[in-house]
Amino acid sequence: MGSLSSIYLKKETLETLLKVADKKGLNGIDITVSISDESKTFKGKQGDIFQNVSAYVSQSKEDREEKKDKFYVGNGKVFWTDGNICVAGADDSQSSQKKSSKKADDDDEELPF
Repeated sequence: MGSLSSIYLKKETLETLLKVADKKGLNGIDITVSISDESKTFKGKQGDIFQNVSAYVSQSKEDREEKKDKFYVGNGKVFWTDGNICVAGADDSQSSQKKSSKKADDDDEELPF
């Protein structure tokens, strides 16, 4: 085990993800989780909130090359780590990445991702 993190997703964001998945005919949406070495501090009702985890809809290579904005879905924090996180094996990462065909639809212009 390497770490445990928590991520908070707003109800509105979940609804948006479901609407987009339905509109594009997808069974799910790939989410990328980023863990930073440094925490960001936010002022909350109960004091300072420390966050170093963010999650956003995964982007294609073309989206990254075109520097398209990321659609962030949540933030959180690492709350435990043993300091040892390993990269998943090549076989594991390749089998879990399935590309969906993008429909040429005028309605896609309204979608956030």
